[in-house]
Parts: sequence; C-alpha cells; structure tokens
Amino acid sequence: MVKNYIDITELSIELNLVNKKTGKPANHTLRFWEKEFNEIKPTIFKGNRRYYNQKQVDKIKYIKYLLKDRGLTIKGAKNILKKKKNIDVTDGNIIEKDYLKNSIKNKSNNILKKIKGLKNHG
Repeated sequence: MVKNYIDITELSIELNLVNKKTGKPANHTLRFWEKEFNEIKPTIFKGNRRYYNQKQVDKIKYIKYLLKDRGLTIKGAKNILKKKKNIDVTDGNIIEKDYLKNSIKNKSNNILKKIKGLKNHG
C-alpha cells in the first residue's frame, strides 16, 4: 500500500462490498461507481492500480450510504451530490445528518469491539 492511500481491494473490504458466495471483494462495484460519479477520482500509481486517499474514501462511503442504505437510485444520489459538494449538517439536510450519525455509530461500535478484544486477550 502506498502511504496515505488505500487500494481498491482494501476499500471494497472496508465498505463490505464483498461477493457473499465467494467472499471476494467486489472491486467492479467501485469501478462502476467511478464511471457514474465524477466525484470519484482514484489516483493511479505504477501497475495501473487504483488508490484512494481519505477524502476520496469519505466521498465513496457517502455514495455507498446513499445507494445502499438510503436506497436511492444513481440519478437520485447524483442529484444530492450536485446540491451539496461537501458534507455539511448546518443546513438541516436529514440525509446528511443520518449519514453522519450512522458513521459515528459504526466507528463507536468498532472501537468497542477492539476494547473488548483487548480485555479478553488482556
């Protein structure tokens, strides 16, 4: 992995974009989203591998939230992204507030799991 970047396979796994039958990362989903959403611009390093910085990862997580969690179509997600170029909860946007709330909840749960793991292996 290149410093400060995550490759497409690692990102697929982090986003739980995994084929349920084979357990393999569904990198094709990210490549498809890359074609559909101008906001996704991976950095291509040697070997033609896609790498994403944290800003790109955050955008992709938001797009995944809109598509998978909120059930929006690609067109619907594009409309929301067009209206809002960055995530900001000051304007009362319910979708963005829900996204941030779920994001914080998931991060908290991951931290709690790590703490429990440390206690068990102590």
